[in-house]
Amino acid sequence: MTYDVESIRAHFPALAAGTVHFDSPGGTQTPRSVGQAILDTLTGPLSIRGRRSRSERNADDAVTGFRSAMADLLGADPLGIVYGRSATQLTYDFSRHLARGWGPGDEIVVSRLDHDANIRPWLQAAGHAGATVVWADFDPTTGELPAAAVAAVLTDRTRLVAVTAASNLIGTRPPIAEIAAVVHRAGALLFVDGVHYVPHAYVDLAALGADFFVCSPYKFFGPHCGVLAADPARLAGIHPDKLLPSTDAVPERFELGTLPYETLAGVTAAVDFLAGLGELATGVAPRPSVSRRERLRTSLRLAEAHEDALRSWLESGLAALPGVTVYSRSAERTPTVLVGFAHRPAADATEFLFERGILAPSGSFYALEASRHLGLGETGALRIGLAPYSTAGEIDALLAAVTEFALR
Repeated sequence: MTYDVESIRAHFPALAAGTVHFDSPGGTQTPRSVGQAILDTLTGPLSIRGRRSRSERNADDAVTGFRSAMADLLGADPLGIVYGRSATQLTYDFSRHLARGWGPGDEIVVSRLDHDANIRPWLQAAGHAGATVVWADFDPTTGELPAAAVAAVLTDRTRLVAVTAASNLIGTRPPIAEIAAVVHRAGALLFVDGVHYVPHAYVDLAALGADFFVCSPYKFFGPHCGVLAADPARLAGIHPDKLLPSTDAVPERFELGTLPYETLAGVTAAVDFLAGLGELATGVAPRPSVSRRERLRTSLRLAEAHEDALRSWLESGLAALPGVTVYSRSAERTPTVLVGFAHRPAADATEFLFERGILAPSGSFYALEASRHLGLGETGALRIGLAPYSTAGEIDALLAAVTEFALR
């Protein structure tokens, strides 16, 4: 099936500036419709949530629309969708909530593959509770984190396992459903960081088996914020500190203060744009009866196929270059390629590419434990991230520039 990438790119004003963006793992560019939704909500009649006036209804609709959109994207219950300032903030919040039930002798498992946002909050919460932290290691040669590596460190004292659904550094996609099965057999909970996973996969929360799942809409065309998804019944058993007059209803009990309605409207618009990618890419409109969830499945699978084809082309070009090491090697991975250079700092490559209008940053990208485990220390390497708006021409330009850099 055809994939009309230029039709998609036409909706992103920032792409007209001429810079080639391979920095999408740090945040994608934003389509015009998302900015318009934020503007319309912020400048329209707006007040505290209610159903009497238009301003009250606008605020209430922004909240319920956000929960419905994210539930469609993740395959979740709208009443299990929690808004947060960031995925990091939500993870910190829930690490504190859950740690209230921990004590000496309890064990918490974290993975070296993860972003520090799904490691440090758990280490710190465990430390405050007197619980023990156990590490699950990935294979630095293959980049794989199999379920067996997690199962090997589980005991009857394990209370929670925190793991990523996709590494933001090397793209590895661990078998989360298999990991969930062994975690649940051990009687523990599974907290999944889906920040780098959601932009590149069709998410089915029930199939994944995660008890808690976080993501960041700015990684998939939305505004800067975070989202946590969980079963509302599980959330009902968690009691955060809150103001006395504020509601104790789920999920509102976790959302302190007045919500940013304009941001929520932007998230809904981002999900709607994702759902419409299939029509933009193929020119074929879905039947009116097709749900947003179904359109998301079609669109995300088309985008994934497009990104994987570009990734294969990129990796084949990099493989031919002397002195270039590609650290993204797992069988299942996102279109994120981490590259190192013999005798040359990756930061030099970033500057070299930037001078040629190509944005591909270098570093450890907060995946500090993963970078160290790969032997890259604190400095990491060059990260090339693809998005649904990336093109074959951009890959060719990147390969030409990297070749010039590698052969200097």
